[in-house]
Amino acid sequence: MTDFPAPPADARRAETFHEAEDALLSRWPETRLEPSLDRIAAFTEILGDPQTAYPVIHLTGTNGKTSTSRMIDALLRALDLRTGRFTSPHVERMTERISIDGEPLSDEDFVRAFNDVAAYTHLVDSTQEHPLSFFETIVGMAFAAFAEAPVEVAIVEVGMGGSWDATNLADGAVAVILPVAVDHARYLGDSPAQIAVEKAGIIKPGAVVVLAEQTPDVARVMQARADEVGAKVVSEGTDFGVISRSPAVGGQVVSLRGLHGQYDEVFLPLYGAHQAQNAVLALVAVESFLSDQPLGDDVVRAAFAEVTSPGRLEIVRRSPTILLDAAHNPHGAEAAAAALEDSFAFDPVIGVIGVMSDKDAEGLLAAFEPHLAHVVCTQNSTSRSMPAARLAQTAREVFGDNRVTVEPRLDAALDQAAALAEAGEVLGRATGQSIGTGAVLVTGSVVTVGEARTMLGGQS
Repeated sequence: MTDFPAPPADARRAETFHEAEDALLSRWPETRLEPSLDRIAAFTEILGDPQTAYPVIHLTGTNGKTSTSRMIDALLRALDLRTGRFTSPHVERMTERISIDGEPLSDEDFVRAFNDVAAYTHLVDSTQEHPLSFFETIVGMAFAAFAEAPVEVAIVEVGMGGSWDATNLADGAVAVILPVAVDHARYLGDSPAQIAVEKAGIIKPGAVVVLAEQTPDVARVMQARADEVGAKVVSEGTDFGVISRSPAVGGQVVSLRGLHGQYDEVFLPLYGAHQAQNAVLALVAVESFLSDQPLGDDVVRAAFAEVTSPGRLEIVRRSPTILLDAAHNPHGAEAAAAALEDSFAFDPVIGVIGVMSDKDAEGLLAAFEPHLAHVVCTQNSTSRSMPAARLAQTAREVFGDNRVTVEPRLDAALDQAAALAEAGEVLGRATGQSIGTGAVLVTGSVVTVGEARTMLGGQS
């Protein structure tokens, strides 16, 4: 049990989850950045530096962080370790960002975690040039909640980048670097090598760096940072890797080569080559955390069999099948599209796409174009969402006029796409052009997917 300093007598407390959520959302949004660790450092110092109370596995990269975090969590829990996990953004509810022993905080525990730190946010605000942001505040909440639990290991996913990310107050014993591509170019740079410099900031002295396969320029940046701080790099393709994978009902069967063991014919209930890659990175991260001891076939099989990753090629409805995938940049769209071809036999597939205004919509649409018969352009409820009509202008350039429909309301877009999938399936069978089953893919943004998941009643 961690003892936090007594809060000021006039501290305002939240009574309900919605009050805590509203208070957090009233702060700077996580999309507004002022690159500094000063505020989060001041915040955690007041809290007694809870992030030092447990070892940390820290993850960065452009895509795959949340799925890999969930796999690491499952492996550690299969070894009877108590875990804390911080991920972002959330799919449906803010409580998803802070998990203990694999479960998101309950509403009551989330309110308690908020109240434990809320009073001190104002103390930090009064001493800093800028107030604590939403993201900095919830990172502080997570660090404190993990210390309070207490956890034996924390799995912490960066929000954006690395060096200036609020999570980087933690010193990761293991740094997992997933594939680096272009995203958040406004803040991180417009080339993978530039972005890699920022992401390499999570590599700390003496850490083990679990490095996914990268382009040569990105790999050089990571190796240079590791050499600078005296970290050890283990690399996919050289030190470990995916030996084989084959699609299976409900996921895929993979064989993985770790650092000190090989794990054959392991069922992974997630789709696509990118998830097999995430699995081997998770495996090696845990091997490295345990000082290179093999994990044992039974542990790996049991852990991976229970892995879920909501909103990542997740089937949430049948007749027609509706899949959700949170791809929000071209790199993620390419992975999802490849998995769609690899693991399913749907025909036609109708896309429901809603993206954020600051994203590369054209690149994302181009990645999906060969795989979608038609797209319904829509938008989510946030002010950052690209208007459906504007998205459709870009979509027509990629898909052509006849393959694009505009429907700003997400619920109506889902209904239109389902009708198109069913009609296309019937037409294809009648003309002998298809014997497949129609499906709908909802994608383009984590927020769009989260809102669709709520509408469709997805299960966590």
